[in-house]
Amino acid sequence: MSDTAPRNPVNAPQMLADALLRSVAGASAQLRVTGTNSDSNQSEVGLIATTFTQVVISPVVMRKLRPTFKDGDASRWEMLVSATSVQAQVNALDLPSAQALFAMTLAVTLSGQDYLIESIASNEAFGQVYLYRLLLREACSQPI
Repeated sequence: MSDTAPRNPVNAPQMLADALLRSVAGASAQLRVTGTNSDSNQSEVGLIATTFTQVVISPVVMRKLRPTFKDGDASRWEMLVSATSVQAQVNALDLPSAQALFAMTLAVTLSGQDYLIESIASNEAFGQVYLYRLLLREACSQPI
């Protein structure tokens, strides 16, 4: 007989979140992150060009938040992101945490549209993160 008490770490919340995100037409998003440079002293003064990498996370779901009725305000969106996908990318990039991944993210691309991250929240169950909620706004191109 197995012990099913909540003190034992289980992946059930993460698997449930992944299944729900996939079942509601979950898509793939790309995070545009800064690459790691080998010599930080030279990159600080601009001697080494900063590299950018596209990191794919999936499944994700976007929903538009209530509009603000101010002229010129960009639309705001909420992106629900699978914690297992984020953790896989954190491990692949050898980062200390998911917060480090989001901190080095310059833009989020979904269906050809770029978004900027305004805030990040995580949902937990049994002490494990199963879902990240990113508050995004549309990236507007500035006229030259």
